[in-house]
Amino acid sequence: MSYVAPQEFAAKMIDAGESKVFMSTKDTLIRSYMAGAILALAAAFAVTVTVNTGNPLLGALLFPVGFCMLYLMGFDLLTGVFTLAPLALIARRPGVTVGGILRNWGLVFTGNFAGAMTTAVFMAIIFTTGFTHAPDAVGQKIGMIGEARTLGYAEAGAAGMLTLFIRAVMCNWMVSTGVIAAMMSTSVSGKVIAMWMPILVFFYLGFEHSIVNMFLFPSGIMLGGQFTWTDYLLWNEIPTVVGNLVGGLTFVGGMIYATHYKPSPSRKAEERPATRLVAAE
Repeated sequence: MSYVAPQEFAAKMIDAGESKVFMSTKDTLIRSYMAGAILALAAAFAVTVTVNTGNPLLGALLFPVGFCMLYLMGFDLLTGVFTLAPLALIARRPGVTVGGILRNWGLVFTGNFAGAMTTAVFMAIIFTTGFTHAPDAVGQKIGMIGEARTLGYAEAGAAGMLTLFIRAVMCNWMVSTGVIAAMMSTSVSGKVIAMWMPILVFFYLGFEHSIVNMFLFPSGIMLGGQFTWTDYLLWNEIPTVVGNLVGGLTFVGGMIYATHYKPSPSRKAEERPATRLVAAE
């Protein structure tokens, strides 16, 4: 069977986290660069589908194609290493340190941002015919998204920041579930189906994904969105990164580690000695 039991993929999570920490700088940057570029292209694709059809659900249904492609090609997203890398430290794998984890996160962030920015520039050129015309309908929509999800939060003040943070937490709850779900199968079709479901949920519900936003907001600025880089960083990217870290590590990595990699003894096993003692008496 292609299905992998939870206890088995829990061990795979630890192995994957360890491999991320010790990966070379070159490989980490290349893999994260490509992941950011592909996920950004998928976001552009989903927005285009939504604008052209007027149906946000259809855009959300198709967005996971990018996530599946980058995962199957072995590329790395910040949201995924947020969940996997710390587990190797928690499991006390030899040589894994906090410094090694932070190094991995920093490199993956850099690579993801560079890849997403590359796609943002390419798509801005397409949406404006080489910056010679006003943005087309899709370009205008991307600019509006950037305004709503920066200035909109800022207008609400502390309540807006709280909403942004919770959306980021729930985003990586779903995205990291997609990363882990791919480990549940040894077949390509099984991996794709398992990944598709949680990624669809996060995108349709409008949760905040730090790498998707690395594309949407810089491209929104290039396409005439009425917000600034400071708005983007303070009222989206930085809180989103923190929320993604909390969501992935807490609701996915920590929970699966606690119950599948380090399960507590069953109550039945605990009751057996007492039963035997009564029988002996």
